[in-house]
Amino acid sequence: MTRLVDFDYALPPDLIAQRPASPRDASRLLVLERATGRIAHRIFRGIGEFLRPGDVLVLNDTRVLPARLRGRRRGSGGAVEVLLLRPAADGAWESLVRPGRRIRPGTIVEVGPDASAVEIGERLPGGRRAVRVPSGEPMMDLMRRAGEAPLPPYIRRPVNDPGDYQTVYARVDGAVAAPTAGLHFTPELLERLRDQGVEIVTLTLHVGPGTFQPVLVDDVREHRMEGEHYAITADAAGVIDACRGRVVAVGTTAARALETVALPDGRVSAGSGWTDLFILPGFQFRAVQALATNFHLPRTTLLMLVSAFAGREIILRAYAEAIRERYRFYSFGDAMLIL
Repeated sequence: MTRLVDFDYALPPDLIAQRPASPRDASRLLVLERATGRIAHRIFRGIGEFLRPGDVLVLNDTRVLPARLRGRRRGSGGAVEVLLLRPAADGAWESLVRPGRRIRPGTIVEVGPDASAVEIGERLPGGRRAVRVPSGEPMMDLMRRAGEAPLPPYIRRPVNDPGDYQTVYARVDGAVAAPTAGLHFTPELLERLRDQGVEIVTLTLHVGPGTFQPVLVDDVREHRMEGEHYAITADAAGVIDACRGRVVAVGTTAARALETVALPDGRVSAGSGWTDLFILPGFQFRAVQALATNFHLPRTTLLMLVSAFAGREIILRAYAEAIRERYRFYSFGDAMLIL
């Protein structure tokens, strides 16, 4: 199970969700028992049926930046799109620019309703560019005024409400994509789970472009993940380590953060840093005992992670049933709980 083709499946295009469920917790939930392969079909708001007092639900509280800037070159008027990724040196931001190859360093692009100027700077490794604000205005301020959420390319229409692409508990700015497994939770559902005896903690992993970077090698073991920044507080680690039930990661990003800091005995250590952990079948999970997640694209590191957690054949059978049952897939789609 090291070939890229081992993680492929065919999905009818009309099952790619273009809008989130409304309300959020009205999405469907496929519950998979990895020990037996048994499947149950529920609505997400009923997830508490499968959680027990003492379980710890671990949420990723990263907040998606309005990191996509659309504008035009000063002078020529040519269309330019900038995706801001992360702060770089001397006030610049590492960015993806389209059409990047044809734009010379020093080019000014006017973005937003007030035609704010950004400067396309030097070329960086990986086809990226340094982007600056010539006026000295903080890039975060310009983003909030002129940017938009960088939706995945398979979502073909802009969202009506930018909040649709944020979890209800998002609080730490830094992601360029949402931790989409968390989009199904409402404040009321989280409160019901607390009342049920489920403990809820947050960590932060800023979802970067590396999470969605295509795997281009036939032997997937040769793929390298791009680093993403994480932070886990001492309080959160303490609750997880005192868990009387199961540690339930909400999303592959929360799972990767937990397994990055997991000790051999399953405890987790507090701290912050960068993780490039790539989880493939054969990986031994130390901290995560259950996983809530969405349905992932074929041939991706995300599909490989859930295959590592539940078994590739079990996951592909579950995906096949989800397709037969007309579940909605990808970021705005339905959810899966793997026990």
